[in-house]
Amino acid sequence: MITELGHFALLLAFGVALVQTIVPLIGAHKRWPGWMAVAEPAAGAQFALTALSFGALMWAFIVSDFSLQLVVSNSHSAKPMLYKISGTWGNHEGSMLLWVLIVTLFGAMAAWFGGGLPPTLRARVLSVQSAIAVAFFAFIIFTSNPFTRLATPPFDGRDLNPLLQDPGLAFHPPFLYLGYVGLSMTFSFAVAALIEGRVDAAWGRWVRPWTLAAWVFLTIGIALGSWWAYYELGWGGFWFWDPVENASFMPWLLAAALLHSAIVVEKRESLKSWTILLAILAFGFSLIGTFIVRSGLLTSVHAFANDPERGVWILMILAFFMGGALILFTLRAGAMEARGVFGMVSRESALVVNNLLLAVACFVVFVGTMWPLVAEMFFDRKLSVGPPFFNAAFTPFMVALGLILPIGSTIPWKRGGVLKAMRPLRYVFVLALAIGGLAYAMQTGQSLIGPMGMFLGAWLIMGVIVELIQRSRGNLGRLMRLPRADWGKATAHAGLGVTMAGVAGLTGWAMDDIRVAQVNEPFDVGAYTLTLNGVQEVRGPNYLSSMADITLARDGRVLSELRPEKRFYPVAQMPTTEAAIDYNLARDVYVVIGDAQQGGGWVVRTYIKPMTNWVWIGCALMALGGLLSLTDRRFRVAAGAAKSHRETVPAE
Repeated sequence: MITELGHFALLLAFGVALVQTIVPLIGAHKRWPGWMAVAEPAAGAQFALTALSFGALMWAFIVSDFSLQLVVSNSHSAKPMLYKISGTWGNHEGSMLLWVLIVTLFGAMAAWFGGGLPPTLRARVLSVQSAIAVAFFAFIIFTSNPFTRLATPPFDGRDLNPLLQDPGLAFHPPFLYLGYVGLSMTFSFAVAALIEGRVDAAWGRWVRPWTLAAWVFLTIGIALGSWWAYYELGWGGFWFWDPVENASFMPWLLAAALLHSAIVVEKRESLKSWTILLAILAFGFSLIGTFIVRSGLLTSVHAFANDPERGVWILMILAFFMGGALILFTLRAGAMEARGVFGMVSRESALVVNNLLLAVACFVVFVGTMWPLVAEMFFDRKLSVGPPFFNAAFTPFMVALGLILPIGSTIPWKRGGVLKAMRPLRYVFVLALAIGGLAYAMQTGQSLIGPMGMFLGAWLIMGVIVELIQRSRGNLGRLMRLPRADWGKATAHAGLGVTMAGVAGLTGWAMDDIRVAQVNEPFDVGAYTLTLNGVQEVRGPNYLSSMADITLARDGRVLSELRPEKRFYPVAQMPTTEAAIDYNLARDVYVVIGDAQQGGGWVVRTYIKPMTNWVWIGCALMALGGLLSLTDRRFRVAAGAAKSHRETVPAE
């Protein structure tokens, strides 16, 4: 009964979405208040119905309702409860229902908190947002119905992919989707503004909180996915330039560019066309990511589905929304003339350079991701584009971004001077160079990656400190009274510096060791001594495990007991590797157990990973900075602009 109720709610939400797409759009065109007013209750009803449908599907997973084909394919009665719940979105159909649930959530939030928007703009925003929901409701209902029943239910299910049975993967997709789908709201604002033919400072103020929220969620989602890949896959890395990793990273780069570009629109009413284009492209790359994950076109360990027919549907959705938006952008480009004039050396110019670096970096990642497909389709060649290409092509743009960021943050609006901006930064620049030089002197026979990362990290962090001192004029009381947006900006930029230092240290100074370890025979890796004490067979709730007991010591002092595992899931007939990690702010010691050897002993792989946790700390600081900015009253939707920009619509 609950399943049927969920299916009916899904169909009803589809109908409400159709009404919300058409009626308010006509009402905004005709200036009919009654028709425009339909958008707000429809947005709330659409979200409530979708939430009911998603809740019904989740209940089916919780109670192990094996009359549903989706539950049979992705669950098992012996699975822990957390993974029964996460199994709801650990598959193609359920994840698409979560996708559209978040679309409707953002639409409902725009209806609830968008009272300061002009009525016509609000109606058009909600109509465009609902049109996106219509497309994905149709996709789910006609190609990916999660409520398909089985005539003869089996006694038990086939279990969830063992790689997804992990706390990191339980929370990673929802946060990632909140970021992906959050960019749909910036897209809706862009298209609505194009339809109205007006982009002004108020529009920039309204669109920034949605962009910031999406960027924060994407940051958290990407960080969780990276952390999961680091400790779960047993490869010892945090980023592999996998197509699906790139699919989430590209919108993140464009969202960061959009966030900075919208500042120029709000402050100076410049870069209007560019900001609108970024809003369109950011969501477009979210749709491209959805296509990559679900079409089977590119192979990835993260892919949800390998169904070309579904890929064609998503490609049609992508072509409709991106093609329509870009055509509208072309037609309306003349109405988005810039008002603010600024010099070659100014805060605006620095933000333009920021945007160009982020956009070109995104293009580089896109080319590297799609080139194997292009080569196979048009040149009949099978190519593999891996980390060497991405590291070489992407890194220079991030180095340039790190170099200019502290300078750009201190240059005045409209017109400034580089030498004047550098004057308060000259001492921290020298100190950052000294830190990089010290790192270079301490290493032996290694690349410049580590020292360069330490220099950039120190330069960014100390640049933030100098900027805060300038803003507060050295007064502690004034410093504490700075707006939360300023604190958020400082925290996010410092987080970027911490992440850059962590990535460089991890890349430049990591070491690994692989050997056949004998029981009770110590072996050295770097400054550490490891001893394999034994391996025992352990039974988990739905898996069998070979668990090693390894003692980690340094200079004769025991640091920890590590227990790496090699698991086997009988139902899924799939093995997994569970690494054991001794975490430390300065380094991680990462140990993986392999197979038993015929001559005795076990294969053991050990990694020494310097500064790994700096990567996660930096990501957390960036997300925290975004959240701090969101709490600033100036970043609330239409804050301070409701009265001056409220539009009166005459009754007809």
